[in-house]
Amino acid sequence: MRVLIACDKFKGSLTATEACEALRDGLREAGSSDDLVVCPIADGGEGFTESMVTALNGQWRSCESFDALHNPVEARYGLLPDASGELEAALEMAEASGLWRIPAESRDVLHSSTFGTGSMIRDAVNEGARRILIGIGGSATNDGGAGMLAALGVKFLDSGGTELDPVPACLVNLASVDTTGLLELPPIEVACDVENPLLGPHGASAVYAPQKGAGEDEIRFLEEALTRLVQVTGTTEAAETPGAGAAGGLGFGLMCFAGARLRNGFNMVADALELPAQMAAADFVVTGEGALDGQTLRGKAPMGLALLAREHGKRIVAVGGRVDPIVEECQWFDATFSLESFGLGEDECMFRAEELVRKMGGEVAGLLRHWEDE
Repeated sequence: MRVLIACDKFKGSLTATEACEALRDGLREAGSSDDLVVCPIADGGEGFTESMVTALNGQWRSCESFDALHNPVEARYGLLPDASGELEAALEMAEASGLWRIPAESRDVLHSSTFGTGSMIRDAVNEGARRILIGIGGSATNDGGAGMLAALGVKFLDSGGTELDPVPACLVNLASVDTTGLLELPPIEVACDVENPLLGPHGASAVYAPQKGAGEDEIRFLEEALTRLVQVTGTTEAAETPGAGAAGGLGFGLMCFAGARLRNGFNMVADALELPAQMAAADFVVTGEGALDGQTLRGKAPMGLALLAREHGKRIVAVGGRVDPIVEECQWFDATFSLESFGLGEDECMFRAEELVRKMGGEVAGLLRHWEDE
C-alpha cells in the first residue's frame, strides 16, 4: 500500500515538512510497513518556498533585506534548477515584509512598505534567476507594491518632482511615477490564494488592513492612497483583477509594473511537485493543516489536494489541529481527525503538536488498514 502524506503547515506549531514527518512516524509506529511518501504542500502563503525548495532540490540563499518598517533583516529564498539547468528563484514576500516580523505594539501600516520584498527580487536577479516564483501571503503592508517597486528602481514623485517615500502615508500626495530606472526583470509568477480586487469593500484595505492594526480612519486613508496610485497610473482595469488586492496590493504592483502573472498558489506548487503523478501512484492520501475550516474549502492547499484526489478516485484523510463542522460534513474528505479529540486546550495542543500529530498517525493507520481490507 502506497500512502501519499501531503500536509500544509500547522501555523504556529509545525512546518509542512514537520507535520508530514510526524504523521509518517505515527503510521510507522502503528506497525505500518507501507510505502509512505512525504510531500509537503502549500498555497501562496507561508511554506511556499519550503515546498518549492524541497520539491525541486533547490538551495537556500540568504540576502540583506528590510522588514515592513525598513529595519534591516536577513532574508532567505530558494534558488532552483529548472529542467534546462538555468536558475529560478522561489521566495515569499512575508520573509521580508511579513506581519510576523513586526511586534503587535510596533505595527504601523501607514508607514509600512514592501521595499524588503523588492530587495529580495533584486538579489535573485543579480544571482542570475531566469524566472521568479513568489508567494504573497502574510503581509504587514498595504502599499500597492510601491515599496517593492522602489527597491527595483521606480520613483514616486509629488507635484513638485520630489521623490516620495513609497508608503501609504506619502502616496496620497502622488503626482507621477517614473519607471525609467526599473530593473530589467525576468518572468515573474505570483502564487496568490485570494481573489480580492485592489479597491472597494472587498479590496485590500477594507478586508485585510484591520488584521495589520488599522482602525477605521486608517482604513479610509489607505483606500485613498491606493486610489491615488490607480488614478495617477491609469490602471483601473488592473486594480479590478482578482488577486490585485493580495498582500496589501502587492499583487497589483507586480502585475502592473513587473509584468507578473497571478496564479493559484496551490496549482503552482502542485505543478512543481508533480502532484497529479504522485496522486496516480498512491493508494490513499493523507493531508492536513492547523485549522480545517471554511477557509480551507475556499481554496487552501488541503482542499486543492482533495479535488485532485477526487479526480484520481483516491480516498483522502484530513488531519487538523482544529476541524470545523463544515469540513466534517462536506463531501471532499473521506475522513477527518482533529487534535481536539485528545481533550486538551488549544495552547497545549499547539505546544505538543508534533507529539499529538504523531499519535494521530496511529489512528489514521488503523483506518487505512480497514480501507485496504474492504
